Amino acid sequence: MLDNKNKSTNTSEEETELWQDFLSITPDPPERRDKCESCKRPKVVCWCPSLPHPPLIVKSSVVILQHPAEEKRTLRTALMLQLGLSAGTCIVYKGKRFPGPRNQHELEPILKAPYSLLLYPSKTSVPLETIKQQIISGSVPLPGPPRTFTLVLIDGTWPQAKAIYASSPLLHRMLQVKLIAAGCSDYIIRTQPTEGCLSTLETAAQSLALLEDRPELRELLVKPLHMLCKYQLDNGAVEHQSKEFRIKHQQYPKQIGKRLNRLLNYSAICRKESKEAQVDLATNILYCEQEKT
Repeated sequence: MLDNKNKSTNTSEEETELWQDFLSITPDPPERRDKCESCKRPKVVCWCPSLPHPPLIVKSSVVILQHPAEEKRTLRTALMLQLGLSAGTCIVYKGKRFPGPRNQHELEPILKAPYSLLLYPSKTSVPLETIKQQIISGSVPLPGPPRTFTLVLIDGTWPQAKAIYASSPLLHRMLQVKLIAAGCSDYIIRTQPTEGCLSTLETAAQSLALLEDRPELRELLVKPLHMLCKYQLDNGAVEHQSKEFRIKHQQYPKQIGKRLNRLLNYSAICRKESKEAQVDLATNILYCEQEKT
């Protein structure tokens, strides 16, 4: 009987302590880390100090068609591009079909403009590296010499980008371009499908460097990404190799699916086109020098 009374007393005391702990919980949510007003990241991991100051002024403009799921990603790069360029240079539209009911009046004239370039690897896309020369030569039929361009990018995973393109007929009628000398991504804390796959920021930065004839633009715009990756690596993240790299070195543990196989084939085609373009450029330079002499 005495043991039962002791057990009952202990249980009662434990319940009382539990209730006291419960009642001591404040109804207010716990304090969160202070966030930067610009990049919306906690101030201790803010990458704004690496942004160009003042923001870069370019002749071209950038339009990003962003899948709604991208906004939920914590390590997205489109905002880096917006903050790195002067106000109004880079505009982001969100949706799964473009133009949509909310932005049709504003976006449709942009997508229909002759000097708006859709960066998308379709069968009809032409190398961005040579777009100006092709316009001047007439191989790409556009009215007059190259003017200021509007670069249109789709921001999302490959399946999301493909779905946006498929459901947006107006995008199919745009002049479509591709980067054939993309190089490897600096976004080393994220696994890319192939060696030539770049983040939204890197793609836009490299494209602007080509269109503006300002090679330094890529390095200046990508600095926030370098800062982000460094912080993540210093705090436990690991460097990622592309799936293409892992396949080449027999480190890829899965079976190669159809989508990845198509990307690998496309990457190989781009590398071949890049080499051919470099040979053509060297030939043209040699020809021009011979003409001068």
